[in-house]
Amino acid sequence: MSIVVQKYGGTSVATVEKIKYVARRLIERKKEGTDVVVVVSAMGKTTDKLINMAKEISNNPCRRELDMLLSTGEQVSISLLSMALKEYGYDSVSLTGSQAGIKTRGYHLKARIADIKIENIKKHLKEGKIVVVAGFQGVNEAGDITTLGRGGSDTTAVALAAKLNCPCEIYTDVDGVYSVDPRVYSKARKLKNISYEEMLEMASLGAGIMETRAMEIGKKYNVPIYIAKSEGNIEGTYIKELSEEMEEKVITGLTVSDDDLMVTINNIPYNIQNISGIFEELAKKDINIDMISQTAAVDGFVNVSFTAPKLEKDIITKIIEKIKKRLKGIEVKMETDITKISVIGLGMRNQSGVAARIFKIFADHNIEFKQVTTSEIRISYTINTKDKQKAILVIANEFNL
Repeated sequence: MSIVVQKYGGTSVATVEKIKYVARRLIERKKEGTDVVVVVSAMGKTTDKLINMAKEISNNPCRRELDMLLSTGEQVSISLLSMALKEYGYDSVSLTGSQAGIKTRGYHLKARIADIKIENIKKHLKEGKIVVVAGFQGVNEAGDITTLGRGGSDTTAVALAAKLNCPCEIYTDVDGVYSVDPRVYSKARKLKNISYEEMLEMASLGAGIMETRAMEIGKKYNVPIYIAKSEGNIEGTYIKELSEEMEEKVITGLTVSDDDLMVTINNIPYNIQNISGIFEELAKKDINIDMISQTAAVDGFVNVSFTAPKLEKDIITKIIEKIKKRLKGIEVKMETDITKISVIGLGMRNQSGVAARIFKIFADHNIEFKQVTTSEIRISYTINTKDKQKAILVIANEFNL
């Protein structure tokens, strides 16, 4: 019998009625003769509520205990969904990340899946059960519960599909992947297909549809992924391997993120050890650095800029203070009112001139950019947030997004 892994996000299981609706959907799939493993997130805004409760106790709660707290949200969802399935007459079992064999490594709140021991899941499937797995969590080598960070349920689902060698279906509150987030550009087109590479770039650049690590796993193990709305039968988007028609359009999508800040460090004595030391300090605290730029040396000094998540502002500030003690005379500027805007498309591999067109657009509309970075299929800019909507509109019009 074939297997499918389905994942339902927090909005899809936000109420008991929605949980019952998901249960009926799972039963319909089971009736088609498919074994079903379902991954669910915590109900609605449960995770946010738990974080707020923790912050009422401590401004800096212990990460181990925070993982212990946050993991309870998914456990509520899986138990209720399993109860609903049983009530409808279908055998089911709920499994925490540990019970599902999800082994993790790394920091609390940011753990990564190291392996999944799927024997327990296979045993329950063989017994004819619908297996309900808690997303977002696992257990580390010390036996502690760990969580996978925001969007971690996507990662759980795709990783399970990779281990079970089956498709993965992600059901959420949106009906597919769009060329631009429809909330910021109402004329955006829904994409029928998108390549792993393009979706991975979009995920890493702020598109909230899929989590980056989930896409990395999907691409590595060639997991067929389908994204669609959890309610109704509107066709969604397929994430798949590259095909010829995908390369015909120069730009597939545009992403926008207000989640980063930009740090500029001026007057650094030019020495590779000084530059290395800055990023080593950031790496020690697991700060995810994205865009990096450095000026040419002038009179023995350079300036370095980088972007990082705004959520890490307090940690970055402490790191900068430590660096200042070592590198006397540096000047540091931290900007939070910035937006990262990126264009993504496999067509850029074969068609030149995209950067020139965007520079021209920015010049014609007086949009200042602070940084630019590129990859084979992506160009990213940091701009002032006040220019965000104007930039989205003119780029989307230029590339027919």
